[in-house]
Amino acid sequence: MAAAAAGARGAWCVPCLASLDTLQELCRKEKLTCKSIGITKRNLNNYEVEYLCDYKIEKDMEYYLVKWKGWPETTNTWEPSRNLKCPLLLEQFYNDQRDYLSQLKQGKAVMLKNDIKSLKPAIAEYVVKKAKQRVALQRWQEELNRKKNHKGMIFVENTVDLEGPPLDFYYINEYKPAPGINLTNEAIVGCMCTDCFFEKCCPAEAGVHLAYNKKRQIKIQPGTPIYECNSRCKCGPDCPNRIVQKGTPYSLCIFRTSNGCGWGVKTLVKIKRMSFVMEYVGEVITSEEAERRGQLYDNKGITYLFDLDYESDEFTVDAARYGNVSHFVNHSCDPNLQVFNVFIDNLDTRLPRIALFSTRTIHPGEELTFDYQMKGSGDISSESIDLSPAKKRVRTVCKCGSVSCRGLQFLIC
Repeated sequence: MAAAAAGARGAWCVPCLASLDTLQELCRKEKLTCKSIGITKRNLNNYEVEYLCDYKIEKDMEYYLVKWKGWPETTNTWEPSRNLKCPLLLEQFYNDQRDYLSQLKQGKAVMLKNDIKSLKPAIAEYVVKKAKQRVALQRWQEELNRKKNHKGMIFVENTVDLEGPPLDFYYINEYKPAPGINLTNEAIVGCMCTDCFFEKCCPAEAGVHLAYNKKRQIKIQPGTPIYECNSRCKCGPDCPNRIVQKGTPYSLCIFRTSNGCGWGVKTLVKIKRMSFVMEYVGEVITSEEAERRGQLYDNKGITYLFDLDYESDEFTVDAARYGNVSHFVNHSCDPNLQVFNVFIDNLDTRLPRIALFSTRTIHPGEELTFDYQMKGSGDISSESIDLSPAKKRVRTVCKCGSVSCRGLQFLIC
């Protein structure tokens, strides 16, 4: 989670994406084709502008140093401005210069001079770094959207610094059991309902109330488990008791925060109060292994451990290396998300799924947060610290900036 990992630096390139560049460059250098990495006979000798690296004026003619897509940097060439048909890349080139100069002026807006003959080396270096970062983040965004299995799109944005995709993070859609842990994902029984909203459905069989109202919003108090219809149930995919299992319907953006909290997540669309937003997934490990990893994470000032202690404390979810968008959700003492335990196909009460629901209306552009101490906020919470049985292990300085911010370092085990 970004707030906890604010002090950790990620690498620029996800390894597999970096190696793709290398392979493409090698193929072109050796005049080889390879369909699996997009190098065919038709585009083997194609030249497409990937980004602009530098600028100069010679004999009253403007030139730009071009990095060609899929070609090594040794093949970069100076091209006259009249040959460039890439207005967006030109705009980014000048915007990056302004950003750099603005940083030197401590955030003040700057105007670029029109009479320069060439860029200063420091400016050109920054422009190239920013361009490489932009390429890496775009490829990471494409990778995330290839792997996700829900309707909502995932976007990536960094207008704050030069940080690129996190190193050693793998996107998953569901729990990944550690060796020796068996996750049974096939229900034994299911309901026979034709209308689960009015008939005795899975929640009633489990001794609890149906979690959702007719608008498919959560209506139960935190701490109460959610039992959704499962793969054995006779009801169809439009059943009102199938919400979490469909995944998030909202388009979300992983973005770089400006308050020192590292990465965060914001919504790009309006989310109504009491709506399902996302699941928290990761590697399921034993509590003993969680203690060992917890000591390592504490030493680094980060943590992604989430105890599954709905009825026991045998297992913990670790989202450090394996996770989804929730990996990047920050803490707040005044959160807009609340945790609920969910049971669908796996009815083992030691292994609930963790779902995050909105506590209030969340507007486009607003950051998504939840309280690592689980005190909660909004109309569906109370003052008890143990409302949500699953608790996030945390040891960090809060930077949420809310009026109710507790501010001090805290630890939950």
